Amino acid sequence: MDDGAGSGDGDQLSGRRRLLAVLLAMAMFVLVVDTSLMNVSISAVVRDLDTTVSGVQSAIALEALVSAAFILIGSKVGDLIGRKRAYVLGLLGYATGAAAMTFAQSLTAVIVLWAVVGGIGASLLLPAMQSLVHGNFQGAAQKKVYALVGAAAAIAAAVGPLLGGFVTTYLSWRVGFALEVVIIAVVLSGIGLVRDVPYTGPRGVDPIGAVLSVVGMGGIVLGILVWQEGGESVAALLFAGAVALIGLGYWLVQRKRRGAPALMDPDLFRSKVFRLGVTGQMLQQIALGGTMIALPIYLQMVLEYNAMQAGLSLAPLSLSMFAVALLAGKKAGDRRPATIIRWGFALVTIGVAVLVPLVPRAEFGWALLAPLVVAGAGLGLLVSQLNNYTLAPISEERVSEAAGTNSAAGSFGLSFGLAFGGAILLATLSIAFTTMAESSDVLPPADQQHVARVLEDDAEVMSNTQLEELLAGRPPAIREEIVRINTDARPLALQAALLVPILAGLLGLLESFRMMREPDTPPAAQGTTAGLL
Repeated sequence: MDDGAGSGDGDQLSGRRRLLAVLLAMAMFVLVVDTSLMNVSISAVVRDLDTTVSGVQSAIALEALVSAAFILIGSKVGDLIGRKRAYVLGLLGYATGAAAMTFAQSLTAVIVLWAVVGGIGASLLLPAMQSLVHGNFQGAAQKKVYALVGAAAAIAAAVGPLLGGFVTTYLSWRVGFALEVVIIAVVLSGIGLVRDVPYTGPRGVDPIGAVLSVVGMGGIVLGILVWQEGGESVAALLFAGAVALIGLGYWLVQRKRRGAPALMDPDLFRSKVFRLGVTGQMLQQIALGGTMIALPIYLQMVLEYNAMQAGLSLAPLSLSMFAVALLAGKKAGDRRPATIIRWGFALVTIGVAVLVPLVPRAEFGWALLAPLVVAGAGLGLLVSQLNNYTLAPISEERVSEAAGTNSAAGSFGLSFGLAFGGAILLATLSIAFTTMAESSDVLPPADQQHVARVLEDDAEVMSNTQLEELLAGRPPAIREEIVRINTDARPLALQAALLVPILAGLLGLLESFRMMREPDTPPAAQGTTAGLL
C-alpha cells in the first residue's frame, strides 16, 4: 500500500492519504459550523419548539461547557481505548446530537442529546483527531494536513453564519443539522483509511481529578445558567465550582509528587508563557462567546431579522476574522507574537465598545459593519498567534496534553462567555422593564405588579411583533405602553451584555503587557499542531 496512511516518505499527500486528509477536514468543518448554525437560528428554533430565547441560549452554552469539562477526560479515554475508537465514538456522539436537532420537538431533547451527548462527542473527537493526524502523517505531509484541518475550521467559522442563515431561511434549520449527519456519515465511511495510533504512556486513571474538573467548570457555568433562569442554589453551584477548581489544582500537585497518574501534568503551568497563553485563550473565547450570543439576539429579536439577514449582518465579523488570521499568519515576519496579541485584544475591545452606543440607534444590521470588522480583525490576530504562543515552550512529547489543556481553557471560556453574556442580558432586561413599568403613568398598579411578577419568574427577550400578539385584546393604550417599554428596555439589556466581551478584551490587553515582558520562546513543538485545537 504505497499510498496508504502513514506510508511513503511522509512528504507528499497522494491517493488514500489525500482522501483521509479531506475526511479529517470535513469532520472539523462540521464541529465548527454547528455552533454558527445554532446562533443564527435562535428565533426559528424558539418558534418551532415553542420555547424561549434563554432556553436555547442555555443549550448553546451547555454544549460548549460539556465539551470543555470532558475534553481532558476524553483525551485520556482515547489513550485507554485507542484513538481511532475514540474518534469513531466522538463522531457518533456528534451525529446523535445533530440527528436530535433534526427531529427534536422539545427543548429537553436539544439539551440532553445535542448539548450533552454532542458535547461529550466533541470532547472525544478533538483530542483523538489531533493524535490521528500526528500518527497517520509524517514530515511535510503532516504539516499540510494540520494546515488543511485548521483551514477547514477557519472557513467554517467564516461562512457558518451565512450558510446557516441561508439554510434556515430558505429551507429549515433542521435541514442544516441533517446535512451535518450526512457529512459525518461520509467521514465514517472512510474510517478504514485511519491507522490507529498506539499509546505507550502510563495507562493509570485519575477518577478524582476527572470529577473535580467536571464539577469545577460545570458548577460555575451551571450556576450562571440557573441564575439566568431564575432558579435557586445559584451561590451553592458557584461556590462548589470554585472549590472544585481549587481542589483540582491541589490534587494534581499532590498526585505529581507521589508519582501517581494525574488527569494532566501540573508542571505544564511552571512555564509562565504557557500560563499567560492559556489565560489569553480563555479571555479571547469569553469575548467571542459574549459577542456571539448578544448580536444574534439583537438582530433577530430587536431588528426582527430572519436567519439569512442575521447571517449577512454577522458576516463582517467572521469574514474579517478569517482574512486577518490568514494574513497575519503569513505576514507576521519578525514581529513578536506578544505584540500581535496585544493589538488583537486592543482591536476586539475597541470594536465591541463602539457597538455599545450604536445598539439603540442602529435600524439595520449593516450599521454595525465598521465595528464588527474591527473586532473581527482583532480576533483574527489572536487566532493567528495565541495557540502557537501558548505551545511554543512545550516539548514535542507533551504537546498533545498541553494542547488539550489549552483547548479545555478555550472551550470553558466560550461557554462562560455565552452563559454570562446571556445572563447579564436577561437580568438587565428584567430590571429595566420592571423599573420602567413601575414608573409608567399609563400602566395601572395591577399591570405594573403583573409585569414585575412575570419577569421575576421568566425574563425573556421578545420582539415587538411577538409582544403585540401576546397583548392582543388588551386596551390599546396599555398595549402601546408595554411595547414602548420593551422597545426602550431591550437596547439597555444588549448594551449590558456587550460589557462581557469588553471586560474580557480589557483583561486580555492587560495580560498582553505581561506577555511583552517575557522573552520569546523558540518553538519546541510543531506550530501547526497548535492550530488544530
